[in-house]
Amino acid sequence: MKGLLSNVIVLVNGAESSISAVKYAIALQRAYGSAVTAVYVVDTHTIRQLALSRIFVDDESEEYERSLAETGRRYLAFAGELARVKGATIERRLLSGSIAGEVVRAAEDLAADGIILGGWERGSVFRDLLAEENKEIARTARCSVLIVRGSAAEEAYRSL
Repeated sequence: MKGLLSNVIVLVNGAESSISAVKYAIALQRAYGSAVTAVYVVDTHTIRQLALSRIFVDDESEEYERSLAETGRRYLAFAGELARVKGATIERRLLSGSIAGEVVRAAEDLAADGIILGGWERGSVFRDLLAEENKEIARTARCSVLIVRGSAAEEAYRSL
């Protein structure tokens, strides 16, 4: 029988809490041998909605999508560096589509037994959007979803 959380996905989205989630996933790998895949999703679903609403013109949509992809590559590289420093390895994937849909699909494609998400706080549009995406992932995922909050992830990572 495979162990609990032996193959996990961690969502990297630019929020500080997602970096804590990456650190938690690295600690899991070091402690239990978990395979870890970090994913960043370029939210083309929302970009297309903005274009359809005429908030973005086509050129702006394409530029914004390219910018998000570059940002995603940087965050994924940072996740890889966090792992390398602690003697761990993380597979990294840059995906495009709806955030929740792509994370759940990646978990299914990789036969992951867990998805790790950073916690969130209310108070800003960005945080509220992340909270909604996290809720949708938790609602639709077929595997366990772990929300990482507080300083436990930082402490676990520092102690490696």
